[in-house]
Amino acid sequence: MTYWAVNAVFLGLVAVTAAAALLLHRLRARGRASSGARDRAEVVRAAGLTTVVLLVMTAVFDNVMIGVGLVGYDESRISGAKLGVAPLEDFAYSVAALVLLPSVWTLLGGRRPAREPSLERPARRARPARPARPVAGPEESR
Repeated sequence: MTYWAVNAVFLGLVAVTAAAALLLHRLRARGRASSGARDRAEVVRAAGLTTVVLLVMTAVFDNVMIGVGLVGYDESRISGAKLGVAPLEDFAYSVAALVLLPSVWTLLGGRRPAREPSLERPARRARPARPARPVAGPEESR
């Protein structure tokens, strides 16, 4: 079995999870006002930056790990396409993480809207009464 075949299984599961999250997100969005193009632009910008950072870090660290011999690949099971010494198949896990984590976050409920702060102070809890200590008199203190 090639590394791309193994990746296909994982990426298929990630795609199913992402589709479910997208469907749930759209169903939730029907019941509330639109978040606007500005919010969507911020999300796209943040996702793009995250993608670039993660893929660059994957390239750097994979090349280091493979270069020092910590990890090795069977040449007959990789496509042969490489970025440095790291095979392209190795980047599938980063892509899976980039898609899977926000999908799971959405399916688990995502960010809850902040509650309005109350102007009232919370009531103090009553402390349990302590038994009274007898006060030592002048004769008892010696």
